[in-house]
Amino acid sequence: MPIVAIPSLLRNLTNGEESITVSGTTIREVIDNLETRYPGMKARLCEDDRLKPGLAIYINGLLTRGSIRERVDADAEIHFLPAIGGGIAAPSH
Repeated sequence: MPIVAIPSLLRNLTNGEESITVSGTTIREVIDNLETRYPGMKARLCEDDRLKPGLAIYINGLLTRGSIRERVDADAEIHFLPAIGGGIAAPSH
């Protein structure tokens, strides 16, 4: 079953657990199963049946498209992290 790393801001929902093993073959199923075990998790991760803006999904260390339809393997490691934006600012003269 996939392992979900729980960010520190969500650990209040998981009684402090840092990682959770949960069934699912898609990100949606994983989130739904997290919600079953830890009510409130889905509301913190999703908005209108999509991942909340500003969150990114990493599966096995690789950034995904951010779709909750993304398939996951049984041994996947999943991280929900704040999306990182920005870039290098132009030098000031």
